[in-house]
Amino acid sequence: MPYSQFTIEQIKTKFGITIAGKFGIFADVTETSYSDFLTQSLQEYLPLALAIDTEKARSELIVMPILAELKRQLPSKISLFSGRDFTVDLEQGLSGFCDFLISRSPEQLVIEAPVIALVEAKNDNIKSGLAQCMAEMIAAQIFNEMEGNEIPIIYGVVTTGTNWRFLRLQGQIIEMDLNEYFISQLGKILGIMKGAVVSESQ
Repeated sequence: MPYSQFTIEQIKTKFGITIAGKFGIFADVTETSYSDFLTQSLQEYLPLALAIDTEKARSELIVMPILAELKRQLPSKISLFSGRDFTVDLEQGLSGFCDFLISRSPEQLVIEAPVIALVEAKNDNIKSGLAQCMAEMIAAQIFNEMEGNEIPIIYGVVTTGTNWRFLRLQGQIIEMDLNEYFISQLGKILGIMKGAVVSESQ
């Protein structure tokens, strides 16, 4: 079944995952500076995205510019995929298209080493995207194991564009930061994603 059809209970029972919610998992991450171009883009397009108020508008006008900034800052370390098929294990239902994947590889033609799965929350509701994000994180973990990629932690992000929540998967445990970060904390949002990629590539 597609990633979007998973429930949190299925994640726990089917894959033997323990889910732990904690406050402030990423609170100490250093903020990252960002370009004037991103500042100007969001100043111009954030009000438009909120006025249109669709998932597509938020994706194109808020989320994608932020991820493009991350790619700009780490050009030789990551690749960015949007709307790509990421079928890893049909028997376990780990199939379908991902909203966004960030890979710890500069190779942009094929997905080589996924490290961050990002899901756009449906109906502007963070909780609605959590199970899908967890399923994609598990698929990324399995993919890396099959490919021999030594990536011990997979990160997940669920966002409405204006609100962001972060998760991490290590072994059979998914830790979910109960803090939400807001678009006004853009330096922190970028810092968390950048830290996830950089720390895993050292």
